[in-house]
Amino acid sequence: MSTKDKRIDAYIARSADFAKPILNRIRKVVHEACPDVVETVKWGMPHFDYKGMMCGMASFKEHCSFGFWKAKLMNDYDKKFAPVGETAMGHFGRISSLKDLPSDAIIKRYVKEACRLNDAGVRISRPAQKSKTPLRVPRYFKAALAKSPMAKLHFDEFPYSRKKDYVEWVTEAKTEVTRDKRVATSIKWISEGKGRNWKYER
Repeated sequence: MSTKDKRIDAYIARSADFAKPILNRIRKVVHEACPDVVETVKWGMPHFDYKGMMCGMASFKEHCSFGFWKAKLMNDYDKKFAPVGETAMGHFGRISSLKDLPSDAIIKRYVKEACRLNDAGVRISRPAQKSKTPLRVPRYFKAALAKSPMAKLHFDEFPYSRKKDYVEWVTEAKTEVTRDKRVATSIKWISEGKGRNWKYER
C-alpha cells in the first residue's frame, strides 16, 4: 500500500498557485501507477521511492520539474524526455502549466518502467571520480548563506561543480561593490534551488 508524507502536503501548500495543480497531478498519477510507492523528502524536495529511489518533483518561482532517478537506463518509448545537463533538473523540461505535462497514460508508462528497473535491482553505474580540490568558500559567502536557511540547505546539497560555479563567480569580482552584488544575487538564486547558469539550463 502506498504511503503519503505530510511534508509533501506542506510543500505543495506553500508552492506558487500555478504549481499546485501540477504537483498534485504528478503525485496522483505516480500513486496510481505504483500502488506501493513511498513518499519522502530528499534535498528539500518531494520524492517517490519504490524499492529504492524512483522519481521526484519540485516547484520553483516560475516552473516545476519532474524527473526519474534512473532516466538514462529507462526506455523512452514516448520520446518525451528532454535533454538534461549536469545541473538541469527534471526530464520533461520546464513545466509551467498542466499542458506542459504528458498525458496521465504516458506518465504511468514511465513510472512503471522505473518500477521495472527497481524490481530487477538494476543499479546506476557511476564512473570513478577524480579527486577534487577542496572547495574554499569565502567567509563572507558563508556568512551570507547562514542568514538564509533555504539558501544554505540548497547550497549544502548542491554537487561540487554547482558550488564551484558560485564561489568562482563571487571571488572573481574586481571590486567589493561588484562582489557584494554577486553575493546577494547568488543567495537569491540558491534559495530557489537554481544553479548560477540557470537561465541557460533546459
